[in-house]
Amino acid sequence: MVKRGEKLVIGRRLKVLRTSLGLTQAQMAEELDVSPSYITLIESDQRPVSAKLLMRLAEVYDLNVSELAPSVDSQLASDFAAALKDPALETDGVTRSEIEAVLQSAPKVAAALVRLQEKYTEAMMGNQADENPLTDRNKVDALGQVSRPVEQVREWLYKLNNYIDRIDRAAEAAAEEMSLHRSEPHVTLSERLTSHGIRVRILPAPVMAGALRRYDPHRRELMLSELMTQSSRRFQIGVLLARLEHFDLIEEIAASAGFQDPDTLTLMRVSLANYFSAALLMPYQRFLKACETERYDVELIKHRFGTSYEQTAHRMATLQRPDARGIPFFFVRIDRAGNVSKRFSAGRFPFSRFGGTCPLWNIHAAFETPEQVTTQLIRMPEGTRYFSIARSVRRVGGSHGAPSPKIAIGLGCDVSYAPRLIYADDIDLERVQPTDIGLNCFLCERRDCSSRAQPPLNRKLALNERERSVAIYTFEGE
Repeated sequence: MVKRGEKLVIGRRLKVLRTSLGLTQAQMAEELDVSPSYITLIESDQRPVSAKLLMRLAEVYDLNVSELAPSVDSQLASDFAAALKDPALETDGVTRSEIEAVLQSAPKVAAALVRLQEKYTEAMMGNQADENPLTDRNKVDALGQVSRPVEQVREWLYKLNNYIDRIDRAAEAAAEEMSLHRSEPHVTLSERLTSHGIRVRILPAPVMAGALRRYDPHRRELMLSELMTQSSRRFQIGVLLARLEHFDLIEEIAASAGFQDPDTLTLMRVSLANYFSAALLMPYQRFLKACETERYDVELIKHRFGTSYEQTAHRMATLQRPDARGIPFFFVRIDRAGNVSKRFSAGRFPFSRFGGTCPLWNIHAAFETPEQVTTQLIRMPEGTRYFSIARSVRRVGGSHGAPSPKIAIGLGCDVSYAPRLIYADDIDLERVQPTDIGLNCFLCERRDCSSRAQPPLNRKLALNERERSVAIYTFEGE
C-alpha cells in the first residue's frame, strides 16, 4: 500500500481481505454497493479508495479502518530488509517493490522470516565457535545472553511508541500531589523519601568506590556520589520512589510483557522505574505544554524542569499519549567510537540491530562542536527525509586524571514536523539538499561513499588492481 498525495491505495490489502472472506470481486462489489470494475481497479492499484468506501468496508466487514490503511512498521521493514541481505538466502534479485509488497500484505510472514534468520545466525555463530579452536565459545554465549534482554525490552517499548500510559499517569499524579512545580524539587523529593523512613546521603567518590548510587534497605539509606549532578541526584531519588510507591504496578506491567528470562524481567523493572522518574520530574501535560510553547527548545526546557539535556531529549521521545501527542521523535545516544548505547523511536525511524550508525549522520560530528546543537536534513535510501539535531554532552562523573567521557545525543523527526522546531527556523526545508545516509555500512548499498567502512552484506566485492575509487570498497550489483 502506498499514499499518493492524500490518496490511499490499498489494492493488496483489499484483495487479501476479499479472498480471506471467500468472496469474488462481484460479490464484494454487491455488498459494498459499488461496481465490480471499481473493485478491480482498486485491487490493481489503478484507483485509490475513497473515504466513503473505506468507511463502508469497515462497517460491512466489522473492521477497524487502521486494519485496511496501516502504516508500515519501520523497525520491521528495517529488520526484514536486513534479513534478506543474508547471503544464505540468495535474494540478490529481490526488488524494493517486492519487499514493500510483502510488508504490506503479509507483515506477520516478514516478522517470522526475521525471527528465523536471527535463529539461523545464532546457530551459525555457535557452530563456528565449536569448530574454531581460536574462538571462546563462552564469550559468544555470554554476548548473546547480555544483548538479548536489551533487544527484547527495546522491542517492547517500540511497540508502545515508547510511551507507557499507566506509569506515566501515576508519575504525573505523584508530581501534582508533591507540588513539584511549586517547590524546590530536590528538597521535596528528599522529604518524600524521609516519609518512608529513608534518608539521602551525598558521599565522597572514594567512599562510593566507583558507584554513583547505592541503596541500603537495612540501614534505610540512599547513598549518592558527589560526582553526580543535581539533576542526576533527583532522577535517582525518583527511581527509588518508583520502587517504593509503585512496586505492584511495575511488577504487573513487567509480568504482562510475557518475558520469561529473569534478566529481561530485571531490565524491564529498571526501565519502568527509570521511566517513572523521568515522568515524575517532567510531568506529561506540563512538559508537553512547555515543548509546544517553546517549540522543543531542549536547552531552555531542561532549565525549566531542572533536568539534564539527555533526560529532557529522551523525555521528548515519549510524548505519545493518544489524546495529547507531541512530535514523534526518535532518540539515540552514541559514544566517540559510534557505539549505540541507547535508542528509542516514537516515530518511523528504522534503527539497525547491529553495526552502529551511518558516519555521515551529524550525530558523529557533534563531538567536533562541543555542547553546541547541530542540525541536519537526512534522507534514507527509500527516500524518507528526517530533520535531525545532535549535541555532545558529558556523562556523570569525572575528576583529575579520569575525566567524564563525552557522548552525543541525537533527536530527530520526520521532516514534516520540522517547522514546529525552533532549530529549523533558519533552514529552507524545501531547498536545502538532504544528506543521503544509510542504516549502517553493512546494510547500505549507496555507491561512491568515501565514508564507507564495510561492503554491504549481500554484495560481492568488485576488485580492480588497476583502479582506485573514492570509496574504499566497490561492489557488484545494480
